[in-house]
Parts: sequence; C-alpha cells; structure tokens
Amino acid sequence: MKAAKNIGLPKAEQLAQTIEREIREGRFGHGDQLESEGALMRRFSVSRNTVRRGLEKLSRQGLITTRTGIGSFVTYDGTTIDSNLGWTIALSEGEGAIETRLLSLERAPSSEANAALNVETDYLCLDRLRFCQKANCGISLERSRLPWRPEFETVLLEGLHGDSLSETLSEFGLVAASGEEMAGVVPALSGADAAIMKRPVGDPMLRLQRITRCADGSALEYVESLLDPARFGLRISF
Repeated sequence: MKAAKNIGLPKAEQLAQTIEREIREGRFGHGDQLESEGALMRRFSVSRNTVRRGLEKLSRQGLITTRTGIGSFVTYDGTTIDSNLGWTIALSEGEGAIETRLLSLERAPSSEANAALNVETDYLCLDRLRFCQKANCGISLERSRLPWRPEFETVLLEGLHGDSLSETLSEFGLVAASGEEMAGVVPALSGADAAIMKRPVGDPMLRLQRITRCADGSALEYVESLLDPARFGLRISF
C-alpha cells in the first residue's frame, strides 16, 4: 500500500504537521502551552490567519485546545513517538514507560537508501530503538538515512538537539514539504533485529518505508521502521 504524495503543501498544513511531530515526540507534553500566535508567525514566516488555520487543524485532531485570549494547550497524552510525515499512529493499547535508545549515529554509505532515492552518496545514519520497560522489549526499530550535508558534521560532534531529529533538522532550516510512505509486513523477525529488540525470532512486524523531500524536491530522509503491530496502525484521511 502506498500513500499519495503531498506535493506543495499549504503553509498552514506544514505548520500543523511540524507542531504535530513535536507533540507526538514529547517536546510538548499534556497541558503545556504552545508558542503564542505572534511567535509562530515569526517562526514559520506566515500570517496570523495561516497560524490560526494550522492550529484549527491540530484542534480538530484532538491534539490541542485553544482558549480565546489565553493561548493553545496540548491535550494529546498518548505514547510519544516520532511520527514525522505520513500516517503512522500509536494505538491506544499498550501501557508502560517508553524510552528511546540511540543505537548509532554516524556518517556511512547505505545501499538501501541509494536504491530508494536513486542516488549514490553518504548518509547521516541514525538508528533508534523505542523500548517498553513493562513489556521488556522493543516496540519499534527505526533506521533513518539522510543524504549527507556539510552541516551534519555538527550533529556527529554534538548529537541531536533535544534528542529530536525533527528539531535538529529545523535548526538547519530543513523542513519536509512532501513525502510518501509504503507499508508492508515482515512475517518473521530476523535473528539480528530480534536480538536488538529483545523479541522472539519469527515475531511478525509492521514495516514502513518513508521518503521525505524538501520544498525544492531534494531528498531529506529515507527511513525504514519495524513496528510492533499490537501498538501501531495506519490511519488514512480522505
């Protein structure tokens, strides 16, 4: 199954998607107040009406509530995940503290990313595991590959800003404007991945591949994720 590309997203949609990522990652927690409309206007270089349309979308999704004359507050209290562009969502089932473990952060080649993006280059390679303490196993294994840019040298030296990839990219002025996501299944988890996730060999997993691009069409990221199907699902709006 393949999601349709979102080419040339309106600015209000870009604003809403960026803030949604930050909420789902946990940068803003339940009850936290978002930046003021004026601050969001400056941050995204948009008009007040555009900010309000973006906030209205987040409100319809149940992620925030806006109090006239006071501001907008986060109402989402689900498990925090890095959703980025696309339609991956955490299901409400499943309890227990979730921690994100950084497995590797390096500059390296990637034949898989080269094939997906139809390029040949080095990448900023980021592997992360989301681990459920209560279940004592990984619930997602994510391998991000970003075509190498000179500014990524700073990431290798200093790490991710706020432990967030999207926040780090935003600091460099890199924002996803379009993307596509493909969903499939891994009928049997391999030995290597099973060991990393502390799950039995042969467990079925949901497999997502996502490509995101900047407004100029250049590739921003290729990511492959293995997800616990008991906790993650797909939502398509139409």
